[in-house]
Amino acid sequence: MGYSRQYVYKQPKDAARQLEKQQVVKQLVDKQRKVLPRIGTRKVYYLIKDQLLQSGLKFGRDKLFALMRYYDLQIKPRRRYVQTTMSKHWLRKWPNIIKEKVVSAPDEVWVSDITYIKTDQGNCYLNMVTDKYSRKIVGYAIADDMGTESMIGALKMAISNKKSTAQTIHHSDRGLQYCSKEYHSLTQKNNIQLSMTENGDPYENALAERMNRTIKEEFGIDKIIKDKESVTQLVKESIFLYNHKRPHLALHMQTPEQVYQTKIPVT
Repeated sequence: MGYSRQYVYKQPKDAARQLEKQQVVKQLVDKQRKVLPRIGTRKVYYLIKDQLLQSGLKFGRDKLFALMRYYDLQIKPRRRYVQTTMSKHWLRKWPNIIKEKVVSAPDEVWVSDITYIKTDQGNCYLNMVTDKYSRKIVGYAIADDMGTESMIGALKMAISNKKSTAQTIHHSDRGLQYCSKEYHSLTQKNNIQLSMTENGDPYENALAERMNRTIKEEFGIDKIIKDKESVTQLVKESIFLYNHKRPHLALHMQTPEQVYQTKIPVT
């Protein structure tokens, strides 16, 4: 066959060593996925690469992609969600003033959107306020309905956590909650300027809608939850992990909390 005896005997040993190496890497991946269940391969590699070096394992990103495919560990896209915006109302609507704006610091622009969460006891609703510069979720509220009294809690939390005294732009869709007298009054009292989508185009509030998908898909909140009490704890834990543990591609693999606190340049 053209192979030496030494080569033939060596093959099973090499295969066994390779399998053992893959199992070690897979255990590191599984450990990260227990904390961040739907984290992507690039972020997984960023989180485990120091451990690979410490273990003396030469395992690059391309090899990790191959391993993820082999064990069927790649993240599969989920379906999009039902629209929750009710914009056909008589209340005042504000123009979109962030179209061409370049954000250069935390608390300069916040974006907000509402999504629903299914439970065995019926739907509940999650409103999040996200800092556009750092991608940090600075405020959130969960309730059985989408009324202003229920959803305004997210803005109150964001205001209480705000670091800067400079004016902040709050950008959202034209939902009834954001156009209400109570919401507008709270923004006026706290040096916050309202901005809203103009043509019903989801791309005008793309970051806020993407945040809804990220929190729901990556942390299992897109499934039917047992009860509404569980939703509160699950959302709290998910937002903490997102802000403090999950590296972000757009933030040079830093976490939103790191960027919010230290203002690492974002490109």
